[in-house]
Amino acid sequence: MKKTRWQVIWHIVIWLALISFIIFISKTDSKLTSKELFIIFVPYAAVNLSLFYLNYLLLIPQFMDKKKYGAYALAIVFTIIAFGFIKYGVALMFKKVLLTGAKGTVTTFGSYFFHTVFISIIFLFLSTVLKFTVDWFLNERIQRDLENQRLSAELAFLKSQINPHFLFNSLNSIYSLAYQRSATTPDAILKLSEIMRYMLYECNDNKVDLSKELQYLQNYIELQKIRFSDKAYIDYKVEGKVVAQQIAPLLLIAFIENAFKHGVANNPLTPIRLLIDVDDEHLHFYMQNKKHTNNRDASGGIGLNNVKRRLNLLYPNKYNLDIRDEADTYTVELSLVL
Repeated sequence: MKKTRWQVIWHIVIWLALISFIIFISKTDSKLTSKELFIIFVPYAAVNLSLFYLNYLLLIPQFMDKKKYGAYALAIVFTIIAFGFIKYGVALMFKKVLLTGAKGTVTTFGSYFFHTVFISIIFLFLSTVLKFTVDWFLNERIQRDLENQRLSAELAFLKSQINPHFLFNSLNSIYSLAYQRSATTPDAILKLSEIMRYMLYECNDNKVDLSKELQYLQNYIELQKIRFSDKAYIDYKVEGKVVAQQIAPLLLIAFIENAFKHGVANNPLTPIRLLIDVDDEHLHFYMQNKKHTNNRDASGGIGLNNVKRRLNLLYPNKYNLDIRDEADTYTVELSLVL
């Protein structure tokens, strides 16, 4: 209701400004009095605006929008003729000003009617252009809203896949510790609870603080070190300014998961190398690990496909992902505009 009220106000303001401007221009270039100019423009403005909104609010919605083109054409012809007689009736009311020439000649009905038809067509054309322009913008906005809703639903679905995927892998690791009766099992469970708390309660927005995301990665690495009985070797460095920066949550973890899952993590000569470098608006992620040919997940995984899709949705044209799967090493480089 409030939006409709503002639309009406804007229409009134625009038409008043336009009519006032035309009267002002005509007054400077004409010898007619203000009263005569008022008689010429105001009644005709009322009639032409009635024609304008009749087409805008009634004829187009009733016929054009329903694809009744023949009926619309007949309605337009009938409307032009009817308004021609209405305008001539107005002219007869002010015959001295509107129909009488400088030499006392009176304009005939035929010539006056032809002139009114031309003006009517102009107002019908303007109302049609306005109607289709407004409808186009409305349709574009609706399509954008629908697309945003679709993308939001897809992002929510992709994010919902991360938690069970991560939990499945982590529980497998803790199960191995428990099976081996490792004393580090309680520490692993505690670390996992911290990680899950972050995933459940702090990752509900599209962006999170980069510092928190990096702490989450650190917690995951610590969990993996517990799993490997502190024999997991990773060269992890964070450089640059991470404070006051934000990033999409759970975006980098899939690469690190794959490094521990498919790579060699227990050889001090070939540690997992992980470097995160942050400047004012960019993040550069570099990770390399030696491949473990005997550690393949026969069921595949959703991690990398998930993160690629999320990158496309959240950072369109703002990232570059280079994955090099070579004979002995696996390298990931991600450049991201934060």
